[in-house]
Amino acid sequence: MFIRIGFEISLECTVETPLLLALLPHSSYGGRVIGADRICTRPDVPVQEFLDEFGNRRSRLVAPVGRLTLWSDCIVENDGQPDVFNWNARQHDIADLPSETLTYLTASRYCEADELVEQAWALFGQTPAGWARVQAICNWVHNHLTFGYHFGRPTKTAGDALRERTGVCRDFAQLSVALCRAMNIPARYASGYLGDIGIAPSGPGDFCAWFEVFLEGRWYTFDARYNTPRIGRVLMVRGRDAADGAMITSFGKYDLKSFRVWTDEVVGMGSDSDMLKLLETRPDAPALTLAPT
Repeated sequence: MFIRIGFEISLECTVETPLLLALLPHSSYGGRVIGADRICTRPDVPVQEFLDEFGNRRSRLVAPVGRLTLWSDCIVENDGQPDVFNWNARQHDIADLPSETLTYLTASRYCEADELVEQAWALFGQTPAGWARVQAICNWVHNHLTFGYHFGRPTKTAGDALRERTGVCRDFAQLSVALCRAMNIPARYASGYLGDIGIAPSGPGDFCAWFEVFLEGRWYTFDARYNTPRIGRVLMVRGRDAADGAMITSFGKYDLKSFRVWTDEVVGMGSDSDMLKLLETRPDAPALTLAPT
């Protein structure tokens, strides 16, 4: 299948402000891209792109004084399959884990797994190791946290979400990551595009956070907010937690003026040229209303 992905973000600065962005499909994304998956700006300012240690495609620029609009719009090819489900995937003994997974076993900025060990084992110590244990963690987070944009804040940690029992998708993911690590399961934070493909429309588009765990020799996708396999994920960033993949890191103050995201299946297009023509028209995506921070 083909999915049109993109965003339009407008912000305003009173002084020139350096920005570090994580708003592009991940370097590992294997689907074909039609159009340009890059960040465009109005007014035009120089944008430098680089890869970080997690393979995330990062962009850096200096926002000028006044209004700056960031946008991207392209069509990507996706296999159209739901998240892989493997109930029999086993959990590795720590001694048998690949070295590159070990960084995802320890506490990080927003996932204080070391502080949650006792509670995690009390909640999930009797569950079978492996997929069943991760699913039990997903079920618990899904059932005990209340979602709402007004519950989000940039400094909220997994422990905060556990105490407050509220959050946005980032909090659902980070609490799940922390609980998995507390149970000796490598887990990492991930986010990207996830549209309403195959389900009823749920309102204005937004970026979405989920998480990945290492079982049976590979990484699997889990999503505690929705807690069901979904179609059409397009990975943007992954890391230890949200600090490794913040959409916008600002070295100075800015005011967010508008925020739109679109993730829509493209149907009835017979050729690449048809899809390129589609990209000549801007999508009519509603803006997401954000609570003041």
